[in-house]
Amino acid sequence: MDFTLLKPKIQEFIDRQLGVPISQLALQKNPFPEITWIAIINQIEAKTKAKEKLPTWFHTKNIIYPSKIAVEQTSSEKTAEYKSSLIEGNSLIDLTGGFGVDDYYFAKKMGSVTHCEINSELSEIVSHNCNQLGVVNMECIAGDSLVTLKRLDTKWDWIYIDPSRRNDAKGKVFMLNDCLPNVPENLEYYFEKSDAILIKTAPLLDLTAGLSELKNVKTIHIVALENEVKELLWELHKDYQGEITIKTVNLTKDKTDIFEFEFNGDAHEANYSLPKRYLFEPNSAVMKSGGFKEVATTYSLDKLHKHSHLYTSNLLIDFPGRIFEIQESIPFAKKELKTHLENSKQNITTRNFPDTVEKIRKKWKIKDGGNSYCFFTTNMKNDKIVLLCTKLK
Repeated sequence: MDFTLLKPKIQEFIDRQLGVPISQLALQKNPFPEITWIAIINQIEAKTKAKEKLPTWFHTKNIIYPSKIAVEQTSSEKTAEYKSSLIEGNSLIDLTGGFGVDDYYFAKKMGSVTHCEINSELSEIVSHNCNQLGVVNMECIAGDSLVTLKRLDTKWDWIYIDPSRRNDAKGKVFMLNDCLPNVPENLEYYFEKSDAILIKTAPLLDLTAGLSELKNVKTIHIVALENEVKELLWELHKDYQGEITIKTVNLTKDKTDIFEFEFNGDAHEANYSLPKRYLFEPNSAVMKSGGFKEVATTYSLDKLHKHSHLYTSNLLIDFPGRIFEIQESIPFAKKELKTHLENSKQNITTRNFPDTVEKIRKKWKIKDGGNSYCFFTTNMKNDKIVLLCTKLK
């Protein structure tokens, strides 16, 4: 790690250039010959990215950043804080430490945190940043985490793992045994070192596929940030054989929406009806969970169609997703669309509908935006319909 970056004049320069396009920076002459221009540009790019995602780092002096890609791939502070709410105890070891955002929040909950990172330069960066951030209970160890586990010979309260896909796994169906470290292969050994394991995976991993590779899964947390699923968290406990809970979490500026149910539980078949007064659209975490019958049962809602995943009721309830008041339901027919939608401004959503949003906009000359919302979908009679709505939440 080049500590030259921490010279006050260089840090001041970096702060002045935040947000400047890289194409523009690339044309500038390096005003600091003692360090490479690429290294300075990388700091500008990465710190710009950290402003919204990692405000604690952004507002702390003399932080050194890894590559912009590493900052993009790390957890946001909001999702890291949620992860920290799942653990308790005295000791945690992170086998894939990365930039250390998760460990910063784990360190607020645990007596000690051990950050393992195979990239020695990144490990050094995290160690330096810990000092700047005032973290005193984190140890950074560079090298293979499996070797570190064997060498330390410790029983940990928690093991945390964020496996990354191997380069030769591109194009393949995403499976955990295509990642490093290979969690399924090492799981028995991990359980010798801890009775509780938390695994973070990308949202692309299919829940059933993940369960086929893991065992002793107690809870799967599907975590979304502002309605975009960011990560899956697999909570494993040694010898656990009970029901698996699916917990969907959508973190927003104003609140946290949580919906949970038992995986493969005995949810009743949903009731179906034509559109009523209100329309309910589940958030992205709920959609990822596949708990569509459970949503209908839990909230006493009717579905519009088996495959539409839109719900309706005459009662206005609190719901983990968007809520609309239906102003009108019209058939998907040329005359009605021409009268109601042609040359209008609408927010369009399609659910269980053959045409894309782009095709609909082009055909009926509908502009994007405004305060009107319309859903192109299919009802319980298999009729194509359009719901004209006002957004309530």
